[in-house]
Amino acid sequence: MKKILTLTLFVLVCKLSAQENRVITTAVPFLTIAADARAAGMGDMGVATSTDAFSQQWNPAKFAFAERKMGIGLSYTPYLESIITDIALLNAGYYNKLNDRSAFALSLRYFTLGEIELRQFANDPGTTAKPNELALDGSYSLKLSQTFSMAVGGRFISSNLKFQDDAGADSQAASSFAVDVAGYYRSREIAYNNFDGRWRAGFNLSNLGGKIAYDEGGQGNFLPTNLKFGAGFDFILDQDNVLGITSEFNKLLVPTPRDFDGDGDVDSADNEEYQKIGFFSGVFESFGDAPDGFSEELKEVTWALGLEYKYQNAFMLRTGYFNESEDKGSRKFFTLGAGFQFKATQIDLSYLFSSSKVQNPLENTLRFSLTFNLGEEFLND
Repeated sequence: MKKILTLTLFVLVCKLSAQENRVITTAVPFLTIAADARAAGMGDMGVATSTDAFSQQWNPAKFAFAERKMGIGLSYTPYLESIITDIALLNAGYYNKLNDRSAFALSLRYFTLGEIELRQFANDPGTTAKPNELALDGSYSLKLSQTFSMAVGGRFISSNLKFQDDAGADSQAASSFAVDVAGYYRSREIAYNNFDGRWRAGFNLSNLGGKIAYDEGGQGNFLPTNLKFGAGFDFILDQDNVLGITSEFNKLLVPTPRDFDGDGDVDSADNEEYQKIGFFSGVFESFGDAPDGFSEELKEVTWALGLEYKYQNAFMLRTGYFNESEDKGSRKFFTLGAGFQFKATQIDLSYLFSSSKVQNPLENTLRFSLTFNLGEEFLND
């Protein structure tokens, strides 16, 4: 009988805690991986940090406050590097300010799982598959005032994780479309007693879209719809030294797997009921569907804290911490990062140290980003 093998990334994201029935899993989890080294160096955050060429993933509304006419960003993130050498996330971003109040941006994220050799039996000649996923984004941001902007974005998602069937026919990649709605606040520079300062805040409702299915008529899988919100403050000590501190919170707006029939276990019958939940109603259910009530809903909120020190906008040091409940995936890690800017070119690096019993797929991985800031300067004060 003909078979089509489907590769899922859920084996790779390492959410393998003892409480698997309460961990929320989604399709295309690569969308939640920090795709640039600057954000990765501050604990995987970016919704309320200052603008850069990689803001598309975190908060596209920040582009309206960009200080240069345009920017180009390229990044490379090895994945499961301690086990496999050809799995990686590649990211490219571009923004262009139309004027002082508005900007548009494009980006591409490509997740490759390398080459996989397939055999039906041990002595069969192998066939090679190259599963991959990608997301192509576009956004438009606009200042609604001198201190606040909003943005809308669209995202085409393709997940080509199926292999060839026994007859050699290629199966089709699953695809979906999602939208983002984001806002960003950046105060004017405020004079305090011994330093100047600036407040920052932001939110991003991302990946809001229909389920993605890998088989015609098969079950749909929720996209990783997220609500990110955060705030930060820049200590402008003098014209050369700036210290920024930022906190961020994230809620996955996907229903919690639960015991629908009350038999004390989450089984296939419960999964059938779970699949009947629509993506839009699932967003609203996600705020109050946890079996243990509000206390469990709080466990579904991850938080991160990050610091960034800048010297003459030429040298940057970063650190951060990310925390997730042990019942919801148990991702806990510290990060370090650094950046170097020379004229229009900036290089960023980051490194992750896991502090959880569950191994992080990005542990002991060095990530790289390259940014080009081009064109005229804009004054946002």
